[in-house]
Amino acid sequence: MGRIAGSLIILLLLFALPGVFAWAQSPSGPLPPKPGVEVQLPPKDTQAKVKVHVALVNTPVTVRDGRGDMVHNLEARDFQITDNGVAQQISHFDLGGDPLSMVILLQTSSRIEPLLPQVRKTGILFTQTVMGPTGEAAVVGFNDSVDKLQDFTTNADLIENHIAQLGQGTSGSKLYDAMAVGVEMLSGRPPATAADKPGRRRVLMILSEATDAGSEAKLGEVLRQAQLASVTIYSVGLSTTRAQLQAKPKDTRPQITPPGTFPLPPQPGVPQTPTSEENRYGNIDLMAAAVWAVQHIHDQVKDHALEVAATATGGAHLPTFKDRSIEKAIDEIGGELHSQYTISYTPTGSDAAGYHEIKVNIVRKNAKNLKVRARPGYYLATPES
Repeated sequence: MGRIAGSLIILLLLFALPGVFAWAQSPSGPLPPKPGVEVQLPPKDTQAKVKVHVALVNTPVTVRDGRGDMVHNLEARDFQITDNGVAQQISHFDLGGDPLSMVILLQTSSRIEPLLPQVRKTGILFTQTVMGPTGEAAVVGFNDSVDKLQDFTTNADLIENHIAQLGQGTSGSKLYDAMAVGVEMLSGRPPATAADKPGRRRVLMILSEATDAGSEAKLGEVLRQAQLASVTIYSVGLSTTRAQLQAKPKDTRPQITPPGTFPLPPQPGVPQTPTSEENRYGNIDLMAAAVWAVQHIHDQVKDHALEVAATATGGAHLPTFKDRSIEKAIDEIGGELHSQYTISYTPTGSDAAGYHEIKVNIVRKNAKNLKVRARPGYYLATPES
């Protein structure tokens, strides 16, 4: 019996020892889950909430008096700026002095062939009137394709030569794709980071019809990116009707052009300054259309695309259908850019995703006689979107 009992004790120890060794050698971290067993997650309220944040918001501000003349004698304390209704502290303020980075976007479609000789003469206006001594520019042409003709340079001769030698392309007009390329190029220029490092003002200058054909990019998507990158869009509207009239000067019959192929002229009685300060063409509320386009990027804006783009970014659209020439339009835009206030702020008290409304007001005594134009806001998408 003694031997049998001893054998039983030995067998029991042998079965127990592997478990002891396994416990002694077990890893310090959690064991992998068994197949078919759900992994427990921490409670939702303990997970970190995702926040979106913009380091610095830049907005150009144009101020005109009752006669439409630019106002140059305002200071930072004369402005009040809000972001979603929350008052902001201005961190950088300048009047026309920050250097420009500009992409010149030129339609080269055969649709505007009679206007191309005029377009080819605009190079010196861009370099002398718009760029200024500290500016830089790049040149992009578009028709059925988008072609980067000249990267950013401060060399005025290179810019003027590329524009002077502009070739005629196919009959297409991928306007939105070209705008997307221009915004992407400008997004890489030195940004504003602090009051002592304002960066470069980013300007997209478009000479084109208002018609897009075949672009993959959506206008609202382009404008959303332009707002986030602080790109201001100015446009000079080229008219297919005017091109046809110049191509056939002896033909006095009325020309029929499909709706939406050229920008409509301002309302009768509205002075042809770089912008209608009420931001309206006919019965179209351009400010509302601009906000809608940015919020609904997958829905196309069918009419007034160039006007909407300018309104959404604080720029201006100048049609050339009537008595305003291409040269005069470029000259007006240059004058505005060099008489424009630049205001920057770091958003506080409003970092939620979605559309952020920017409002700029003047808080001096005679403010009621002054008209202010600035971009209406910007859209912050969540990281998941």
